[in-house]
Amino acid sequence: MGEWIDLKAADGHRFRAWRAKPQGKPKGGVLLMQEIFGVNAHIRELVDGFAADGYATVAPALYDRVEKGVELGYSAEDVAKGRDLRTKIPVDEVVKDMAAARDALKPAGRIGAVGYCWGGTLAWLCATRLGVDCAVGYYGSATIDFVDETPTCPVTLMLGETDTTFPPQSIEAIRARHPEVVVFTYPAGHGFACDHRDAYHEPSARHARERTLDVFKRYLG
Repeated sequence: MGEWIDLKAADGHRFRAWRAKPQGKPKGGVLLMQEIFGVNAHIRELVDGFAADGYATVAPALYDRVEKGVELGYSAEDVAKGRDLRTKIPVDEVVKDMAAARDALKPAGRIGAVGYCWGGTLAWLCATRLGVDCAVGYYGSATIDFVDETPTCPVTLMLGETDTTFPPQSIEAIRARHPEVVVFTYPAGHGFACDHRDAYHEPSARHARERTLDVFKRYLG
């Protein structure tokens, strides 16, 4: 269903993104942010899935600034490489690429953001910096680093109760600073929504996706 497209950020950086369109008129647009593993098969499947639900969806290849065509698996070596790549890209540059992907979605109507792992934190930044209409962040442990930024749209967080990267004190700090943010927790760990990983927890993933679609239906159409 999806295809690679080329985008250009405000600073002239050119990068790829995986885009999928729904059949018929879109209900809205979804900006989908990758895990630390790049726009791999799992991320492309997520994009295609939201398109099947009626939303024009784009996942920008955020690692293209430092290495083109990154598609990692889930071994310890892949985790280490993903973490290394993530640290090489300044947040402000990532935001520029997300903004370009957001702009590509504007013909679809209202735009929501969703992200997983690293992308869960980036979904928060979409809500605080990019003026999207709603955002859903899955287990973005670095969200706490940006807790002082104020979202300009409704935000929902999907978190695993046994996720050691997102401890209870981080959850409570976010709730205290932003009581309007909706937080759902699930009996699972980090990465529970990825069916390519050992951490996958199908009941939690299914429930979280249903809630994500409820958010999109409410705020996008």
